[in-house]
Formats: sequence, structure tokens, C-alpha cells
Amino acid sequence: MTTTNPAPSRREQLKARQEAETRRDTKRRTWSRIIGGVVTLIVVVVGYGLWTAIPEQGDTQRLAPDFTLTTTAGATVTLSDLRPSPVLIYFNEGAGCASCTMQMAEIEKNPGFAEAGIQVLPIVMNSAEQILPDMQQFGVTTPYLLDDGTVSKAYDVLDKGMHPGMPGHGFVLIDGEGVQRWYGNYPSMWLDPQELLDEVTTRLR
Repeated sequence: MTTTNPAPSRREQLKARQEAETRRDTKRRTWSRIIGGVVTLIVVVVGYGLWTAIPEQGDTQRLAPDFTLTTTAGATVTLSDLRPSPVLIYFNEGAGCASCTMQMAEIEKNPGFAEAGIQVLPIVMNSAEQILPDMQQFGVTTPYLLDDGTVSKAYDVLDKGMHPGMPGHGFVLIDGEGVQRWYGNYPSMWLDPQELLDEVTTRLR
């Protein structure tokens, strides 16, 4: 004997349909909240990234702290011995920072610095063995000055980048009389060399 299940009543059909629609609405609201949360997170992250990438600049004038550092070429450089030439110090993260070394490589390609009589001194908190492979990779020929952190601290450039206790991506301009005329820190890890040249030559006028 075959048993036939009774057809659902109209009331049961409506109830089942309402329950199905409720489940769909709940699912849509859940996904909407998830998507909204993700979008909000993206906006916050992008906004924070843009905010932290804003350059920090200043033109407070002071007598630039003197220093003597060994270079990757084995020589020593004393800041005060370079007078009356203006000096642009480039503090950066050094070894492992491709954008930092690329920045120096592009600065070297711009003849305007030499034409303006500006000596560019890249300073890193590395040993020669650590930074030389990066220099060779990008074709940088300017000797790097090797700092144990003393000079970076004197110029207040530590903790300006992504790594605690390290310099970020900053420049300090010193005129021919040994006076600091300008500084700029660039969290974006890049500054067009021509823009940099225009900035420093304007400050030296």
C-alpha cells in the first residue's frame, strides 16, 4: 500500500516562503556588513598610509653638528673640512632598502648638484660589507659614510622611518658656513632628484 503525503496547505506554503525570504535577507545583511567592514578597513589603512607618507620639512637654522666618519672607500670625511662648499646629507635606512639606494643612484645621475657645488653625503648605519652589495647593484659610486648612530642622533633623524632606532629617508642641507638651512624627511622613501635640487638651491640663495 502506497502512502501519499498530503499537499502542504496554502498557509504552510506562505510560511515556508516567508522563512526562505527571511533567510535570504539575513544573508544579504550579513554580507553587507562584512563588505562594509572591509571597505571601512581599506579606507582607514589607505588614509593612514597617506597621512604617514606626508613629508616633514623645516628650515630651523642652527650650527650643524660637526663629525668625522669613515667611508666605504676607507677614507675619512670631516664635515667642517668641506667648507665653503654646501653639503647635502642623505640619511637613509641603508642595506636592504632598495628605494634608498635607488634614490642615491638617481641623485648621482643629476649633474645639477655638482654644477651648484653641492657635495652629497649619504650616511647609513651599516658596515661597508653590508652596504657595498647594494651600492654595486644600483651602480652607486659615491662613497657612503658609516655611522654608529652618533651622527644620526645628533641630527635627530632616528626613528623617522619604518624601523625603530634607524633613520628614515631624510635630507639635511648645510651651507658653506656650516649652518643647517633645511631638512626634509620623506616617508614615501622617494623624492625626485630635480625637486630635491630645486629645493636646496632655493634655500641657498
